Amino acid sequence: MSNSNPIGLFDSGIGGTSIWKEVHALLPNENTIYLADSINAPYGKKTKDEIVSLCFKNVDFLLDNNCKLVVVACNTATTNAIKEMRAKYSVPIIGIEPAIKPAANLSETKTIGILATKGTLNSELFNQQLQNYSNVTFLEQVGYGLVELIEAGKIATEEMRNLLKLYLRPMIDAGIDYLVLGCSHYPYLITEIKKIVPNTVQIIDSGQAVARQTKAVLAQHNLLNTSKEKGKAVFYSNSDAQVLKNILGFESGVFQNDF
Repeated sequence: MSNSNPIGLFDSGIGGTSIWKEVHALLPNENTIYLADSINAPYGKKTKDEIVSLCFKNVDFLLDNNCKLVVVACNTATTNAIKEMRAKYSVPIIGIEPAIKPAANLSETKTIGILATKGTLNSELFNQQLQNYSNVTFLEQVGYGLVELIEAGKIATEEMRNLLKLYLRPMIDAGIDYLVLGCSHYPYLITEIKKIVPNTVQIIDSGQAVARQTKAVLAQHNLLNTSKEKGKAVFYSNSDAQVLKNILGFESGVFQNDF
């Protein structure tokens, strides 16, 4: 395995690019391959067996492209399939989980909102995490329809705002002081969410923590790229790659429409 080999990342669609941005910001010299499995989005509606099968397909593709490490940039995929992926593959695999721990430790009201997919909220791993904080009230809400709107590029729309108000207002009324975004798509909604929640509500996601963990694992395995050149980024989508370009906000990188 060469140090210059790329880091692979995958998600059920474009949302995991929020994780890619954090990894790229922390490790700008690393080559990366991002895979958007948009045709199968959202994973949150699928069964555990379906999610595991899709994850295997995605990891196989990234390993076929010589990735030295895989970041599962999808909460639903992590909470449902990380154990199976780590059992099958020898390459280091980094998962992403809702940032429950920092929210629970920092919350003063001990009332926390969690906006996530059904697949994440129903997963065994997620519910095991909640059991560590018996003194905290967690208000869980499935973000029905949010991923589909993000994938369609309909973020700053009346339809999106109406859904977010429906999901967030009961949490606000209950006195949350932290809102955990439990889906890698949802950081793209922060601007819209801030228009709805009070300034006293802190919004937290897992992007920076995943980037730090990625760097630590690469260092542990002596796989950090020592090149001083900026890393090459390649993005794959099995849907419309233009949506990826729009959400990333730049035209650099290589965009492919199939995998």
